[in-house]
Amino acid sequence: MDEQIIEYMHYLRIERGLSDNTIQSYRRDLKKYQLFLQTEQVVAFNAVTKADILLYLQYLNAEKFATSSISRMISSLRKFHQYLKQEGLNESDPMINVQLPKKKQSLPKVLSTDEIDRLMNTPDLKTVLGMRDRAILEVLYATGLRVSELVNLTMSEIHMDIGFIQTIGKGDKERIVPLGEEAIYWVNQYIQYSRPDLARGRKETAFLFLNFHGQGFTRQGIWKNLKQIVRQAGIKKNVSPHMLRHSFATHILENGADLRVVQELLGHTDISTTQIYTHITTERMTEIYQRYHPRA
Repeated sequence: MDEQIIEYMHYLRIERGLSDNTIQSYRRDLKKYQLFLQTEQVVAFNAVTKADILLYLQYLNAEKFATSSISRMISSLRKFHQYLKQEGLNESDPMINVQLPKKKQSLPKVLSTDEIDRLMNTPDLKTVLGMRDRAILEVLYATGLRVSELVNLTMSEIHMDIGFIQTIGKGDKERIVPLGEEAIYWVNQYIQYSRPDLARGRKETAFLFLNFHGQGFTRQGIWKNLKQIVRQAGIKKNVSPHMLRHSFATHILENGADLRVVQELLGHTDISTTQIYTHITTERMTEIYQRYHPRA
């Protein structure tokens, strides 16, 4: 079973060209599945039956996995078993007729513009790290970048003279995103006054944003840093880098941006993924109406 999972990972990387993050997600799902099968005395993937799959889904439900997580796991298993049959390693596909659970659609949480202002004004600009943190926050909010895109951003991908950055998103798709005057200003300040100190005496790196050790950030490093700034700002929400992405999309839609433009900026393949932000703006419009209309 281990060997077939390893071969499938090679297939995803070489034949499908998927990113390392996506491949690791498949690997985690399949290892969890393998462990369950082994506890049920199923020692080969070609011995799996539909009854085993349904038993696994019952187990995931009993363990209180979110519907979205179960849907992702089912999708991972479906593609894996299709691969096994396609390669002649399985005679049949036990995932046939196994349905995805209905996904409960929850609206993304966003920060208000006042909370964004508080967040931006929190880093201590008299310090090297504070200047860097302000630039990171400005770029996240100005561009809607995913955190994985932010940490992989290089100096050569920032085009300050024309106000754009280029980034590689999901599926290795490149997109061009405007930076905005405020973000350009703070990135320039960071590059001029902060980054040289962080990089001093250390091996030169191409990454734009550097940690205390003069190296590129990890996604976990950005998350941890943001949590600290949020606490200092006195914001009670559970803020993540992705919430800044949600806030970016919601706020520009509220100010009249076209949905197709927002789709391009976020790098969404399907516009239905972007449409959830229209539900947020509608909900907020209703809230404002009810708060201020005398007969609401």
